[in-house]
Amino acid sequence: MNALCGKRLVHVTTIDMSLVLLLGPQLRAFAEAGMEVIGVSAPGPFVPQLESWGIRHEPLRHATRSHAAGQDALAMVELLRLFRKLRPDIVHTHNPKPGLYGRVAARAAGVPGIVNTVHGLYASPEDELWRKSLVYALERAAASCSGAELVQNPEDLGVLSRIGVSADKLVLLGNGVDLQRFRPEPTGKVRRRVRDEFGVGGDALVVGTVARLVWQKGFRELFLAAEKIHAQSPDVVFVVVGGSDPEKSDGIPADALAAAARRARIVFVGSRHDMERIYSSFDLFVLPSYREGFPRSAMEAAACGLPVIATDIRGCRQVVSDGQTGRLVPLHDVEVLASAISDLLADPARRRQMGLAARRKAEAEFDDRVVVTKTMDAYERVLCRATRSRRSRTAAPEA
Repeated sequence: MNALCGKRLVHVTTIDMSLVLLLGPQLRAFAEAGMEVIGVSAPGPFVPQLESWGIRHEPLRHATRSHAAGQDALAMVELLRLFRKLRPDIVHTHNPKPGLYGRVAARAAGVPGIVNTVHGLYASPEDELWRKSLVYALERAAASCSGAELVQNPEDLGVLSRIGVSADKLVLLGNGVDLQRFRPEPTGKVRRRVRDEFGVGGDALVVGTVARLVWQKGFRELFLAAEKIHAQSPDVVFVVVGGSDPEKSDGIPADALAAAARRARIVFVGSRHDMERIYSSFDLFVLPSYREGFPRSAMEAAACGLPVIATDIRGCRQVVSDGQTGRLVPLHDVEVLASAISDLLADPARRRQMGLAARRKAEAEFDDRVVVTKTMDAYERVLCRATRSRRSRTAAPEA
């Protein structure tokens, strides 16, 4: 019998979108394995979808993505009370802020199994020393409360080891997507229908990106590159998929989006839930982001057989094999970004070759079933260690 069957598992994120779009396949897999799965986050529009999968949702009303230390403290107290009420066997935290206060609250509540996923340390090697020192100190302190740290990115694994996180807690998790859902579309019928929805001609060259509408995702450089390319090739269309993020201080204002659309052929389509269809309409995928852990959108694009152009940063380096599955370009370099896009748009044979290589890389490295297996193995280990520790504390001393 599955050792995890019947165990109560709580996943904590900041917002409900993360539970559905980032963790949905994993949560369903855990439920199918016989676990009682509960999602905890700020309430939002994705809760009904979560509950339609048979996964209960508990609201974390003080969770916020904004810089608000007072709200974070209230969220930690709220979690502490919730954990004491639910008495979970395992708490699994995600995202920077719930990952910090969630581990502390779980430890204070006496949860036997505490697991955290490091989706990407909130400091990168390019950041200033003060930021790295603060982030690393907080991570080291929070990691002292957990039984396992599942690290998506190998570069972060090295950092955590160097700052003193115990080696027996560290697991290189990687990241994955549903390779059956995200795959090349062979007939071209879906491609044509999606392009019709966007008002894009069937013969147009389409450069796509998928990201929240915040400047940190590299939109300033992307908009400038689009202007340069539009001046030379006015038929090239840029399609941006993603919603606004008003809680973030670097959210892109509506007037900046309108100005970008005027200066180049940029189509903003908002958030979409049918991304497997959307990728089929692209010829090329671009992600000029400033910070990533292990970018899901780039993995999905690669799985769909698209060449990917991304910045040469942690996370993107793990998705893109430079010169083979796409291109890595310097951070903030509009000229190189525009040149890389133009070069691939002008070379359909190379795009096809890179797209095939991207799919092969996805099949070898980005299978979400592997992520589920590694995570469940970690659950079993932390519960086993917790059981042994409890027995050793309660064992009668020898006479």
